[in-house]
Amino acid sequence: MAEIEKEYLVGTVRPTNRPEAGQELDLDTLIPAKIKFVYLTMNFTRGTEEEFSTSMPGYEAKAAELATLGADLVRPSGAPPFMLLGYQKEQELISGWEKKYSVQMFTSGQNHVRALRTLGMKKFVGASYFPENMNNVFARYFTDAGFNVLAMEGIDSPFAAVPSVPPAQILEFMKRIAAKHKDADGIYMLGSAWKTVEIIDRLEKDTGLTVVHAGPARAWETQLRLGLRHRIPGYGRLLAEMPQ
Repeated sequence: MAEIEKEYLVGTVRPTNRPEAGQELDLDTLIPAKIKFVYLTMNFTRGTEEEFSTSMPGYEAKAAELATLGADLVRPSGAPPFMLLGYQKEQELISGWEKKYSVQMFTSGQNHVRALRTLGMKKFVGASYFPENMNNVFARYFTDAGFNVLAMEGIDSPFAAVPSVPPAQILEFMKRIAAKHKDADGIYMLGSAWKTVEIIDRLEKDTGLTVVHAGPARAWETQLRLGLRHRIPGYGRLLAEMPQ
């Protein structure tokens, strides 16, 4: 008798409701397991510190809704709102939600920290599509988590227009940042809105540095949390090797 494939339910609270979101390859869909994904959205539109700083009650309500659906894993996604809390306060908040709603969770920031640590990165250069004040928040978050952030630069694009920035332009932007910091042992890319999944392998080859990117990192930890370990080549070392 054939073994029945286990089913999983993964709930995600997405930060935005961008119509362009479907154009970027969702690496979750490449996980060879029977997973049902449920998505709710915070519908952020401005991408400002003010907008993010008042969002925690909304995030909690949506995380609670996903828990009532019987989710095996809840992912409150979008790094900036939680990074604004600070590394330690984010840890405490998510731990409290996990206990309150009896479901495992991870934020984007927690996910990225785990990926960086798993890959042995200690000194990295980072980039996002946010302004300098937000990048300073991100750098402080990772510094508090124990990393040496050599750079955290933002590409010049309005928040709403990020999905239309050409991947080739982003690739060159990332390579320029890496070239300025020869002692870096990795590259970190914050955010899922820019179209960058397809350039990760090329960026790793061109710079000789491992890349931690939001998309692969999310698919990687989602698997580990569900007890899966399927390698997915073509999107950087993290998914290709699936280190634990």
